[in-house]
Amino acid sequence: MTRPEPVFEAPWHAQLFALTVHLNEAGRFDWPDWAARFSATLARHGLTRDLNGGDDYFTAWLETLETLLAEKGWAEAAAVAQIRDAWEAAYLRTPHGDPVSLDG
Repeated sequence: MTRPEPVFEAPWHAQLFALTVHLNEAGRFDWPDWAARFSATLARHGLTRDLNGGDDYFTAWLETLETLLAEKGWAEAAAVAQIRDAWEAAYLRTPHGDPVSLDG
């Protein structure tokens, strides 16, 4: 039996997608607004080619969500940047294959 290929290349892609869907289902924004914002982010980055849903796609997705959160007043841009930097530092200090945690 052949295992299906994963829908997402990385766990953070799936988590980011799930968070965005949750915010939409909670009525925080509608999909047409999201699509317009995300399209603008892709265009700003020059990502007009077909994307495979990898890091370039989800980095743009993350930027779009961070911008939306800041514009709506749901998260301060500085706080978002601080937690993003903390996760990046945690990732860089974590040995390959180990789970990444902010506790270290």
